[in-house]
Amino acid sequence: MLETTQNKTIADPKTGKTETLCYHCGAACGTDKITIEDKAFCCDGCRLVYEIINENGLCDYYNLQSHPGLAQIKAVRNDKYAFLDNTEIARKLYQFSNDELTIVTLYIPSIHCASCMWLLEHLNRVDAGIKESRINFSAKEVTIHFHPKKTTFRKVVELLTTVGYEPYISLDDSEGKKASNYNKQRIVKLGVAGFCFGNIMMLSFPEYLSGHTGIEEQYTRLFRYLNLALSLPVFFYAASEFYATAWAGLKQKILNIDAPIVLALIITFSRSIYEIVTGTGAGYLDSMSGIVFFMLAGRLLQERTYKSLSFTRDYKSYFPIAVNVRTKDGMVTKQLQDLKEKDIVVLHNDEIVPADSISLTADAAIDYSFVTGESAPVRVKERDLVYAGGRLKGTEMVLQIVKPIAGSYLTSLWNHYAFRRNKTEKNDKESTIHLLSKYFTIILFVLTAATTLYWYLNDPSKIITSVSAMLIVACPCALLLAATFTNGNILRILSLNGLYLRDATVIEQMAGADQIVFDKTGTITKNDSTGILYSGTVLTDADKDLLYAVVSQSNHPNSKALAKWLGNRNKVTLNSWKEYPGMGIEARNGDTVIKVGSKAFAGEGWSEYPTEASLYVNINDKVTSFHLQAAYRKDMPEVLSSLQKNYKLSLLSGDNERQSQEMRTLMGADAQLLFHQKPEDKLRYIEQLQEEGHKVMMIGDGLNDAGALQQSNAGVTLTDDVNNFTPACDVIFNADHIKRLPALLEMTQLSAKLIKLSFAVSIIYNIAGLYIAMSGLMRPVTAAILMPCSTLTIVILSSGLSNLVAWRKGLQIKDVRPDSDSKMVAAV
Repeated sequence: MLETTQNKTIADPKTGKTETLCYHCGAACGTDKITIEDKAFCCDGCRLVYEIINENGLCDYYNLQSHPGLAQIKAVRNDKYAFLDNTEIARKLYQFSNDELTIVTLYIPSIHCASCMWLLEHLNRVDAGIKESRINFSAKEVTIHFHPKKTTFRKVVELLTTVGYEPYISLDDSEGKKASNYNKQRIVKLGVAGFCFGNIMMLSFPEYLSGHTGIEEQYTRLFRYLNLALSLPVFFYAASEFYATAWAGLKQKILNIDAPIVLALIITFSRSIYEIVTGTGAGYLDSMSGIVFFMLAGRLLQERTYKSLSFTRDYKSYFPIAVNVRTKDGMVTKQLQDLKEKDIVVLHNDEIVPADSISLTADAAIDYSFVTGESAPVRVKERDLVYAGGRLKGTEMVLQIVKPIAGSYLTSLWNHYAFRRNKTEKNDKESTIHLLSKYFTIILFVLTAATTLYWYLNDPSKIITSVSAMLIVACPCALLLAATFTNGNILRILSLNGLYLRDATVIEQMAGADQIVFDKTGTITKNDSTGILYSGTVLTDADKDLLYAVVSQSNHPNSKALAKWLGNRNKVTLNSWKEYPGMGIEARNGDTVIKVGSKAFAGEGWSEYPTEASLYVNINDKVTSFHLQAAYRKDMPEVLSSLQKNYKLSLLSGDNERQSQEMRTLMGADAQLLFHQKPEDKLRYIEQLQEEGHKVMMIGDGLNDAGALQQSNAGVTLTDDVNNFTPACDVIFNADHIKRLPALLEMTQLSAKLIKLSFAVSIIYNIAGLYIAMSGLMRPVTAAILMPCSTLTIVILSSGLSNLVAWRKGLQIKDVRPDSDSKMVAAV
């Protein structure tokens, strides 16, 4: 075993004190009491994880990366995963199960480094019932094989949770949706096309390089017929997806992007068969197989980049798979779809309200920020209506279901017609590539017919030669390959900079946008970051130590925000501490009495601040008021200032107008600011802008934005983790890269310009080639050689220019792997 690293220290910017970092997760240690030998920990949870890892000989986990635990370990209820003991529920999550083996794949959001991979692939050292565990790092998934007689699914999940890798299990996981095998089929087709293309080229070389002398006739015929045999799987299997999409377009009276590709394949394949059978030539089977191979490679390049991302999630991905229901026989676990009216559900801190319900608890706080956009938790009294999708903040809450999940308010959002539209199909019809390829094909047919008529009247012997050369030299594949590889390279650059697009059609939709609509809570501001303003009695360091001791013991959202703002303080022992639901906290330290809570509870007589504060602190009758508000994302003010130069901006917020003046300053005098917006209001606003002729890009983050994201021309979901839950959208944007948004939008506009430049270059080539071919002066073999040369030139031109522009804008153009990868290899 390698020598383990020691604790690191860091200076607290607020206090100037040097603090020890937790050996496991890297958080600041608020105390020096939680230690093992010379290793300090921030909490008992992190210490417990270290003990488990150390006892099982897995301490190399800490050598691959310092402080590999992504976050502080949180205590988990003993019965949180009791629902996995329910065979009916657990079976829906299994991939395979019999008496000797069960296989299950779980999504682990906290996987982030080589240490995570190493530990999760050695779980069998901790639990002998686990046979094997394998990581899919890009998808953040672990596939576990375990023996059902030696351990249980619940124990496996609880083990993962204990060591800091709690799986995310949602209602969507129980639907039994099978992953599409379309990607696998395309990979197989690419392999077939590549194998056949390489061998056809190899068998064609002797004839190409023999010059005028030629090769023996028996070998000529053999090689030509071998090429023909190798071309059959390319033409009939590998190219099948082009036929399917072209035919689907023709049935709708549309010449889509694949129609000219199919035309080129049929012409080259037919002409090749004719030449080989009649002995007049070798045909163009290498060109045909090359077209298929490179087109499939370009499409697979675009597709594989986003394999682990989901752009089509709905509410089922957000809800848990089961909840605890109180019955006359005790507590039982029920699947969400089995919940009925009048069922009594028990929720705990940070759990999601499963359906519209009535509160049976005297006082509770519900966070609706992901559903309505309201940033502050809502206080709920007994008999108040609680909506599905809200998240409980605080102590246990009891609910009575009034509507099953299918009839809940949140579910009704997905019944809007905007979610039934096929945006991909609509974008395809409107794309520049589609329009240009359509007219290109029509013009080519007209010229072909004119050439046929001309040579029929003057020299019929030249019809086949001229027409074949025209269809090959004017093959639109150069244009389409240029578009495919340009878009593929732009998608690659965007993804390296945190912007993940659903497909290439979204590039053009983003480039054409003239109006950007922002959500506020979670988009412009950050949900887990709170800015605090306070007024009144200035707090001394001793006051702050005492205040931290009081609020750090509470689960109320305002108390937790204040504790985070105070930072780690010196430890203070309280003589008494009591929380009054709906009012606040009262505590005592010696002769000092401290109250924290509402104005009526702790701020009586306070009138210095014009608006009511979030909470008040009363220390021996000296009052301080605290105003909590979500802090802006880093670099967001600069981003909004830059976007104002080229776009009209709007703000749609479910929150109140508390920050309206600040939003006006950030977004400019011309921006439209709308508050108290319900999800359906946001959707209608997007529709209104589109009816006025605007191309709209919507940037949001929560379920309350889902309708607007779907209705917009380009819906962008901003997230702090691209693998965590995001609503249905066209684009997933990593919030860490928000500063690059203006430059990335310019890159989408560049893509359209590069494609048009490629089309212009290719059209010039086509005009020259068509003139020679129509004159009957170009042999088909010459056309077949010129076609790949022009394609290669255009692809290099478009890819090179896009890389150059991205580099000049300061964007990342190469994939840089973290150092932990090399450490991982060394450890293995």
